[in-house]
Amino acid sequence: MECRKGCGACCVAISISSPLPNMPYGKKAGVRCLNLSKDNTCSLHNTSDYPDVCKNLRPDLEMCGETNNEAFYYLEKLESLTSPDLSIVSG
Repeated sequence: MECRKGCGACCVAISISSPLPNMPYGKKAGVRCLNLSKDNTCSLHNTSDYPDVCKNLRPDLEMCGETNNEAFYYLEKLESLTSPDLSIVSG
């Protein structure tokens, strides 16, 4: 499956803990990647700077859905289910 042009859900909805070009500390969930253009395409895709974490994220129908809204819903839900419960650490 190819990425849906102009979606960008994976570049916004999920957190990335590894360094990214222009974002040396990664990014938090819900934060737009600085490498995502205004038309929601990756400015690094297929370049030598394209991060491994992004290369390894493969689009599929379950994750991407049929619309951008479905992709955001799925990825936001996945992010919330896999985020550590920080109240356990601090409590």
